[in-house]
Amino acid sequence: MTAISTPAVASASPTPAKDAILRRAIAASAMGNATEWFDYGIYAYGVTYISAALFPGSTEEAVLFALATFAISFLVRPLGGLFWGPLGDRLGRKSVLALTILLMSGATLCVGLIPDYSSIGLWAPGLLVALRMAQGFSTGGEYGGAATFMAEYAPDHRRGFFGSFLEFGTLAGFSLGAALMLGFSLMLGDAAMHAWGWRIPFLVAAPMGLVGMYLRSKMEDTPVFRAAAARHDSGPPPSPGLPLLLRRHWRPMLVVGGLVVALNVVNYTLLSYMPTYLQRRIGLSSNEALIVPIIGMLLMMMFLPVAGSLSDRVGRRAMWRVSLIGLLVAVVPLYMLMGTGLVGAIAGFVLLGLLYVPQLATISATFPALFPTQVRFAGFAIAYNVSTSIFGGTAPAIGSGLISYTGNELMPAFYMMLACIVGLIALRFMPETAGRSLHEDPFAEKQA
Repeated sequence: MTAISTPAVASASPTPAKDAILRRAIAASAMGNATEWFDYGIYAYGVTYISAALFPGSTEEAVLFALATFAISFLVRPLGGLFWGPLGDRLGRKSVLALTILLMSGATLCVGLIPDYSSIGLWAPGLLVALRMAQGFSTGGEYGGAATFMAEYAPDHRRGFFGSFLEFGTLAGFSLGAALMLGFSLMLGDAAMHAWGWRIPFLVAAPMGLVGMYLRSKMEDTPVFRAAAARHDSGPPPSPGLPLLLRRHWRPMLVVGGLVVALNVVNYTLLSYMPTYLQRRIGLSSNEALIVPIIGMLLMMMFLPVAGSLSDRVGRRAMWRVSLIGLLVAVVPLYMLMGTGLVGAIAGFVLLGLLYVPQLATISATFPALFPTQVRFAGFAIAYNVSTSIFGGTAPAIGSGLISYTGNELMPAFYMMLACIVGLIALRFMPETAGRSLHEDPFAEKQA
């Protein structure tokens, strides 16, 4: 195994002041990610109630419409990446992230205020689509910006460890959304949840967004961005337009796009679609279908910092290879295990989640480091969101549609296997970035 080099600049002992700044940067980054995934959690876990309240037709048709609406928000994510990414490279990471978290949490809040279909007819699903698109547009800048912000604050030799806390925020937000939906379901009962209870978790997004904006407004921009700006009298060099970005940096964009196919097909199938799958395809009760992923996500959270720290020592490529091959081999048997009942569903989900953790823990350490500073936000945001919009947000609808078309309950597992093969191909062309300075361009060196 190739040793991971550690730049001399990263070996300097951090001071207490720098530690405090780093902790605030982690909190500021993770809070936005938690807010984003809180929205996904309450939507995915409340899809039965949302579909009944806001869509016409039978239960089966309404749920399919609601899943399709979930996917629609991902179609505008590339537009968000195109808008926010170059803006973040020009104005700074901090300013853009303060705006995206407000827009994102505001859209989530407003979903909980939409009148029922019985009151306003087709305006109800129309408003939901508009708000999901606003949420997707803001998320197009949020994740790329938060990962870039986190990576540029973390010391080079511990970027994997600190970056893992961004994904800790992902699972914390998702788990909070799921737990709130489950808690209100248990307290209020099915009738009250259908009538009005499903709206309450959406209202929690407002204070989360305000806290995140406050944390971000108190931070300076990242040291890497400020260093790049200091080298130019008029500020940082402008981020190139999309044609120039594609022409000069198509290699890292293709690598990120391919890895994200695997990452997000697994992610959205495992986290967003699983409650619906367990309830409608496996036959678990609605509460059991919520409990299974919550248990799995809590265990995944425990291992995220461990996996992130391990990637600093063995490299990102090794972690991704183990995860992709493990999922490729084990996903079908574990789906079969989940089909045996509640205990099997918990065991199968936990094992799938732990196999996924090496990818999840290293996203913000891996992807931003593939781009040079002047295009890091834009390159990452555009590549990540284009791939996510095509393969991530559509994964629940594709999984459900494939089952309906073939009658085979294992089709989501086969789809995950195909995505992992794509990820392994992309991994073949990814340079190792663990321990390297973000001032370097790994693809430029690879070509040289």
